Amino acid sequence: MTVSLLARLADLISPRACAVCGCRIEAPGHVICAACNMMLPRTSFAEHPYDNVMAKNLWGIVPLEKAVALMRYEHGSQACNIVYGMKYGSHPDFCYQMGRLMAMELMATDFFGDIDVLMPVPLTSKRMVVRGYNQSEEMARGIADITGLPVVTGVVRRTVFKGSQTSLNRWERQDNMEGAWELADGHKVAGKHVAIVDDVVTTGATIMACASQLIKVRNVRISVVCLGYAGKAP
Repeated sequence: MTVSLLARLADLISPRACAVCGCRIEAPGHVICAACNMMLPRTSFAEHPYDNVMAKNLWGIVPLEKAVALMRYEHGSQACNIVYGMKYGSHPDFCYQMGRLMAMELMATDFFGDIDVLMPVPLTSKRMVVRGYNQSEEMARGIADITGLPVVTGVVRRTVFKGSQTSLNRWERQDNMEGAWELADGHKVAGKHVAIVDDVVTTGATIMACASQLIKVRNVRISVVCLGYAGKAP
């Protein structure tokens, strides 16, 4: 049974509340109401995917083609409520629907035009057991539903979880990612343009640690797509 069908059944049994304001949502499969959707702090990164503040923040560490985020992420904001619900709300369909929303908006641009595969940032097996799902993977499946792009997993493996990075600065986050990743099966993406999918990018430490393993693969190209960007504004 697909996530989208499960979401529709869940809506019939227990009507969903908007993740931002808490009001009842009538439209099946939606996770935020129309009013809150209009108020989301959207970025304009898709207009300049090669040259926006997030892309620039990721430059110079590993080769990167382009990067986009749907919205700005700040603590206490609508975006924060959405991401919290994705991670800790025990609703994988929530992540899936946010992936669909993001993909529908990005399809109005040519961002996915030269992308070959979607690769969600992996969790450690321990975190996967505790949470029950990988929010980035479910979001990638939502993107795939709109774009038709395949989702690949098992390419890069996260071997160690060193604790939450929420309170860490840029350099501490990079140290926290050191030695926590390994390339598992690079053949899946050899010669392909890979879009790494994540929920939130702050300093880019997680993305860069993941990408540092991907660049070991022959003729791979790397881009980034995430729901929220929490880094510094220009």
